[in-house]
Amino acid sequence: MTGASRPEVHYARSGDVSIAYQVIGEGASDLVFVPFLGNIVWQWEQPLYVRTYRRLSSFARLILLDKRGTGLSDRPRDLPNLETRMDDIRAVMDATGSERAALIGPSAGGQLCALFAATYPERTTALILHNTPLRGVGLAEFGVEASLELLREARARWGQRDFFVEQMRRIYPTFADDPEFEDWYVTHEPGRGDRVLADADRH
Repeated sequence: MTGASRPEVHYARSGDVSIAYQVIGEGASDLVFVPFLGNIVWQWEQPLYVRTYRRLSSFARLILLDKRGTGLSDRPRDLPNLETRMDDIRAVMDATGSERAALIGPSAGGQLCALFAATYPERTTALILHNTPLRGVGLAEFGVEASLELLREARARWGQRDFFVEQMRRIYPTFADDPEFEDWYVTHEPGRGDRVLADADRH
């Protein structure tokens, strides 16, 4: 299921933005996948995602979404708080007619899932967290100047293949010598970075 056969993209209204989502499978239970960053179109060009989504949708109705500010979802004017971003999950569930669902949250997506489960326990059947930190690292801990330097580098080098390849090899070291994965990542990454660049523009 790649390219032309990927699932149709729909949009749910959440406040003043539209959230992109897809629905795969017809299982008796619902499973909502909330990524850290992503793009629900480009993911279907990567066999690793396709295999994972096929497995999940073999036993459940799988609901995928792009968080606000990423992928195909709208870019908000200002960075919203955690509660607002979490409520995008509710908006997508309402749009798909999902009354209750299990939530999968990798990395920072897990923080939104955990908050949703605490806010809407009656709508949460399970909470599955993968590589989710208990909390983010604050500027005081990481350093204001170090944080701004990362943003400046992203602004200066965004769009350059070598910058994306460096990222890919750091994040996915097992694919460092895989040219097909590298090409997919380099093509896919620009669609995820608008929020980073918008933050860099403010400094």
